[in-house]
Amino acid sequence: MPHHRRADGSETFEASVSKSMPNCDAQLIRTLYTLLTECSVSRTAEMLGQSQPAISVALRRLRELTGDPLLVRSGSHMVLTAHGQALIEPVSQTLAGFEQILHPVDSFDPATTRQTFRISTPDYLSVFFVPAIIERFHAQAPFATLELKHLHAEGGYSRGLEDGYLDLVIGNWRAPAEHLHLQPLCDDDLVCLMRDGHPIEPGRLTAEAYAIADHLDVMTHNASGQGTIGLELAKSGLARRVTTTLPYFCLAPYALVKSNLLFTTTRSFAKHYTELLPLRIEPFPVPAQPLRYYQLWHARKHRSAASRWLRSLVLAAASNIGLPTRAANLAQRQNGTDKPTLTLSSTISVR
Repeated sequence: MPHHRRADGSETFEASVSKSMPNCDAQLIRTLYTLLTECSVSRTAEMLGQSQPAISVALRRLRELTGDPLLVRSGSHMVLTAHGQALIEPVSQTLAGFEQILHPVDSFDPATTRQTFRISTPDYLSVFFVPAIIERFHAQAPFATLELKHLHAEGGYSRGLEDGYLDLVIGNWRAPAEHLHLQPLCDDDLVCLMRDGHPIEPGRLTAEAYAIADHLDVMTHNASGQGTIGLELAKSGLARRVTTTLPYFCLAPYALVKSNLLFTTTRSFAKHYTELLPLRIEPFPVPAQPLRYYQLWHARKHRSAASRWLRSLVLAAASNIGLPTRAANLAQRQNGTDKPTLTLSSTISVR
């Protein structure tokens, strides 16, 4: 039981409020509003699906709580007292407040919203995935703002979601934070990217050749992409000698054109630049697990209509990139036509 008096015998604030605010639940307020607007115990009982005796008991309680008769007889019918008349508007507002608390309406229209949405994503997704998201976003939400952000992969993205600063995170880390909701988007392979005239001839990139070659690495301030690739290298037992590092992924292809460096990256990233620059793709020299892209979000926005719309937009963008399936990838590699492709994830799950 809570203490309602201080050591000196005076009432606490909670005790004072308790006296001035008697216990009134939503049903009693609804009964009061119906009585005030119908001016009839029988009609109120009918409208609320209750018996007349139950409504009469409620009316007696309301009279005790308010200190006013509320309804008085005038001939063959009941009329409101002055206090009862004055209560109609505040009681109506109170009912609306109860409805908003118990049944919140989360309406959202992307066509009219001016909301700002923030997505954190590694920059190696910028060449094939982010443009598809941007295109869909502005087509559906012409007045909204989209901000693409970089945060430290090692926990920074989690804090951004927890604080509500970020709406969504897209990544492919092997061990995302367990307390976040996750939805797979698509899978991608590891490949090696090099210039067309590289000393390693097409089809000759063995594990041994990979180990003795000079390698290019990207060390971004969020350290996410190559951290994932480095983990795969460790699993495969491959070692590489990194002789050049860059701060951004999009610089790497241009450095490759002017050097004999090898760059281990994702197939989709490599595909984009083989169509722009004199570069070629070689298969990763040992079997490696595909990288899975997914989107992450926090429970605080899980039920938000705006957040649900954004997640569906990202999923649709991933589903409509228009690239073949993993079976097609395997067939291409077996046939010697190692065209870079991205595979859509067939499993959609939320944890």
